[in-house]
Amino acid sequence: MRVTARTNDWPGVRPEVVAEVVAGLSARLQKRLDGAAAKLAERPVAREGDEWRVEVDEETVLVLHAPGGVVAGQDGVRCGCLLAPACVHRAAAVTLCPLAEAPPETETEATTETEAEAEQPTAPTAPTAPTAPTAPTGTTEAAQAPQEQATPLTAAELAAARHLHRAAAAVLAAGVSGAGAVAQAELLRAAHRARLAGLYRPAAAAVTVVTRVRAARSGAPDHRLADLVAGLRELLGLTAALTAGEGAGAVPVAELRGTARQSYREEGGLRLYGLFAEPVLTATHAGVVAWGVDADGRLSTLGEVMPHDDAAVAAPQAVGAGNRTVRLGDAALSHREFSRAGLAVQGATRSAAGRLGAGAGVRAVRAAGVAWTAEPAARLWSEPAAAQVARALAAQDLPYEGRPAGSDLLFLDVTVLGPAPTGPGGEPQLLARCAEDGPVVALRAAHEHPELPFRANLALLATAPGLRLRVIGRLERAERPELRLLAVGSPPEGPDPQGPGPLALTADRAGRVNLGLERLQTADLAAPGPAPEPARETAPAASPGAVPGTTSADGPGLPAPYGPPVHVLGRRVEQTVTTGRHALGPSEAMAAADRGLLRAAGLSTAAVLLDGLRAAAANQRRDVFGRIVADDHDAFAHAWLAAAWYTEELATALCSAAWSGEG
Repeated sequence: MRVTARTNDWPGVRPEVVAEVVAGLSARLQKRLDGAAAKLAERPVAREGDEWRVEVDEETVLVLHAPGGVVAGQDGVRCGCLLAPACVHRAAAVTLCPLAEAPPETETEATTETEAEAEQPTAPTAPTAPTAPTAPTGTTEAAQAPQEQATPLTAAELAAARHLHRAAAAVLAAGVSGAGAVAQAELLRAAHRARLAGLYRPAAAAVTVVTRVRAARSGAPDHRLADLVAGLRELLGLTAALTAGEGAGAVPVAELRGTARQSYREEGGLRLYGLFAEPVLTATHAGVVAWGVDADGRLSTLGEVMPHDDAAVAAPQAVGAGNRTVRLGDAALSHREFSRAGLAVQGATRSAAGRLGAGAGVRAVRAAGVAWTAEPAARLWSEPAAAQVARALAAQDLPYEGRPAGSDLLFLDVTVLGPAPTGPGGEPQLLARCAEDGPVVALRAAHEHPELPFRANLALLATAPGLRLRVIGRLERAERPELRLLAVGSPPEGPDPQGPGPLALTADRAGRVNLGLERLQTADLAAPGPAPEPARETAPAASPGAVPGTTSADGPGLPAPYGPPVHVLGRRVEQTVTTGRHALGPSEAMAAADRGLLRAAGLSTAAVLLDGLRAAAANQRRDVFGRIVADDHDAFAHAWLAAAWYTEELATALCSAAWSGEG
């Protein structure tokens, strides 16, 4: 049943409150919970200070007491019906409320960072096989002691991990369509138990999964099936590794546990040079993040992201946040100004992910910036594109909070070729050629919201074939080179003065444009030089199995989509998440066709994994009356996890090959 309540009409609620309230319902009322939530979503919500009031009917009023916008305990949800507190109205209300994060332990450093993580998709952080994660090169806590890493799981931790694994497997088996409020609450209850046991990383992954399941069931505009698949893959991978037994995995137990909060390391004096700034816009938060580089070439971030109450004004709020003053010491410049200037910081603190702390002991003043063509910024563009892609793909194996800042950013010099008709999902895109006869890259808008200037700027750049640019973008993992464009600037002077021209920006823009905060004008585009060679001449080699001489509908010069049929396994993995375990019960003829297609392409492992997934889905015991006997879905979850991680690793390999010219 679809629930279409606007999340910004309701206060946030702590995950454990949802679990406790739903657990207090009788079995009969739990069956009615999804229907009750759908009816309650249609009722108007009124706010008076810290209280949200909903008239359930003419005689019953539901009140949510949420200081600071968050319901922190069961007593914060009160209902006037006769069955309260064990009534379905209270449970329906907390089901509709968006999940709130744990309160930060250091408010000054968490204010501008916790929400900023909401923009990032959950990336792979768990195993390539059901029980043995690939060891990342970093840790979530920079100063983990060796003896702490070697500490095995306690009995309480192991029990909590098993509970969480069973709850996650149940959600997977039910699929989005079957994972109603009761299944979600059970997963939140398991997450709370895991957090109390010290398993912070799996607990956070579970809350993320519930949030994304809710978005999928409600048809939220920011729902992406790929994000939900990634969230379940991470959660099941973590719990499988934790419950596999001592010595079964390659990742230290401390890394699987995670940490309660990010640690900040003292950096002393820092000289930062601004690079660019980007808007942050999600279903619940809006703001800005500014990026800078220090003398050693390390990237750092400063952000200000706040909740928004109205989606209609969220985009202007994100753009306007670029003009807000940087919250760091006595710095008197905005985030947009910092993207072209610099900062001199004393007493600086920085997290493993590069976020700068804003503690009371930090002092900062405005300083001069540098051009992208001068050091230390210029060294970011000196690394070959293939090496940058390899770095970005390797960072995906690290926990999000432990990835180096900007690990997914690429710094490239390109020449604009021209527009392509559409990209995946009908998105507009622009073709460009990397310097020195590099690959042809599809440049796409970093965010599709129409009120952010990304798409308008991309469309204007498409009118200037031959334009040379120095760009910053976020890697889009695909079977061909793709980049989400964030900022553009003027490249170094070329050897041929008659060649394609750079941007013609005014001096106050320091040779760069933040594409999500500022709009390019026609006057900013220099008169183009000679038209570049057709993209067909420089496009990367087609994927194995591509038909020679054909081009993709996505644009000229790009290989037609006749590469390895990875989608055969990938679609089954996604269908399971959407529809549940019974989605893998097609006819034997369809199974044979999938198997034959994969084996013909040389993907025999994919064929074996798909057969194993189907077999595990169908392997359910029945009683003497032919009814399915409930199980813990453990074997099915392991089969799905193996298939999901194979698909993930293969997609990563294809992306790497495309950028290196081997695809």
